[in-house]
Amino acid sequence: MAAALQAHDSTNSFSDGAHDGVPKATSSLPSKEPASDSEVVAVAKRRKFSLAYMQRIVREADACMEPGAIGALLRREGLYSSHLSKWRLQVAAGEAASGPNKKRGPKPCPVKAVDRRVANLELANEKLVKQLQRAQLIIGAQKKLCDLLGLPSEGELP
Repeated sequence: MAAALQAHDSTNSFSDGAHDGVPKATSSLPSKEPASDSEVVAVAKRRKFSLAYMQRIVREADACMEPGAIGALLRREGLYSSHLSKWRLQVAAGEAASGPNKKRGPKPCPVKAVDRRVANLELANEKLVKQLQRAQLIIGAQKKLCDLLGLPSEGELP
């Protein structure tokens, strides 16, 4: 009898997704379709601010007199207070005029750059010497061939 009930339950299908007033567990799961408008950026990208923008924000922040006005400015622009403090120091020190986006990483060593240049020039020189030797061999072979065939050489041409 239990087998008959199981067979009866497996053959019945309900269009409303419920069985005896209990909803199916799968009916409450979200759809497996990917969300078309995700708010997460796929690849993080460092923001870069122009010099004019930084100076404008510093001027606007300095002009704020009411309590909470600077916070409102930062929220409106999507900035952090650390941005404002660094930009104020740069503007005061005059570093902002030279450019806010300094190249990151270790500074290039001029001695190593000269050594690399010398090594590249030596390789190029070796390559050219080999090409010259090959060309001289070919020219020598052509001269011998002209002598064997009795053709006039370059100096004998009118």
